[in-house]
Amino acid sequence: MAQFDLAIRGGTVVTAADVTRCDIGVKDGRIAVLAADVSDAARTIDATGLLVMPGGIDSHVHLAQHTPGARMADGFETGSRSAIAGGNTTIIPFALQPRGASLRESVKAYHKEADGQSLVDYGFHLIVTDPSPTVLGQELPALVADGYTSFKVFMTYDDMVLNDRELLEVFDCARREKALVMVHCEGYDAIKFMTERLEAAGRTAPYFHAVSRPQTVEREAAHRAISHSELIDVPIMIVHVSGREAMEQIRWAQQRGLKVYGETCTQYISLTADDLKGLNMDESGGKYVCSPPPRTRLDWDAIWEGIRTGVFQTFSSDHCPYFYEGDAGKLNARARTSFKWVPNGIPGVEVRMPVLFS
Repeated sequence: MAQFDLAIRGGTVVTAADVTRCDIGVKDGRIAVLAADVSDAARTIDATGLLVMPGGIDSHVHLAQHTPGARMADGFETGSRSAIAGGNTTIIPFALQPRGASLRESVKAYHKEADGQSLVDYGFHLIVTDPSPTVLGQELPALVADGYTSFKVFMTYDDMVLNDRELLEVFDCARREKALVMVHCEGYDAIKFMTERLEAAGRTAPYFHAVSRPQTVEREAAHRAISHSELIDVPIMIVHVSGREAMEQIRWAQQRGLKVYGETCTQYISLTADDLKGLNMDESGGKYVCSPPPRTRLDWDAIWEGIRTGVFQTFSSDHCPYFYEGDAGKLNARARTSFKWVPNGIPGVEVRMPVLFS
């Protein structure tokens, strides 16, 4: 009888502590040994030239979210298939509270989207868009007690933006309940101003989405979120950081000992703003519309610097796929009139780990 049920041979093994070339022996569904040579096994997988590592955790994905005027291309079944194809065995999508809705009821509705559909392990972050006294005083504390210990707030988007007072109230609730706040950092008023100016000049192609949201508005919002965090003394994670300017704000906060964490994403080391130009500035650039937008190759260097030096604690995909064609796709009728109507988001869960380890 073979000593092991499975041998994975010849690969480069990545653990939490080390990277080394060795074989793996599996017995009764568990890793039993890492050794230079594991040959006595009932079944063998040749991993020569491959990385062998634990399943990935993509901590920022959007699945089955209902967005006015847009149709998301992935639910839990298709999205989790993509996750598996990319080596991810856990995903954390978002339960979105529409304005005026109960946060608790929004979580229940989102469970119905996921139940029996996902092929991988999953948890939920919450998205708070309406921090009413009931939400902050009753619903959110009860949900944190139930295990939903992280939630996201937005500093932009018409239907989700919170003003500074609302952000402070949410941060204060998170401090009391010992929860983590994830913050989408882009300045709402600056983006509105830039968008209106660009439209008045006839600059409405998808490329100008990136022009309307320069690093300045991300940097300013990141600094403002950090300042609110310092005032309230609550940990925050600034998500999907796109380039050097916001990265340096996070590093500045961390060097001062503040409880500020950083996340970046696949698109910020693989795409640039030029990808939004499409073919002759046509609508195909809309495929790459996401927020914050991709920046420049110099910003790729900054993001890798942040990854290597520990400014970023997580590397996610911000997987947010929309259909391209059709009335609810990225090329809907309104999107053809201005970049501001193009649904914001691109896929990425399948390529997250291959890009990171490329």
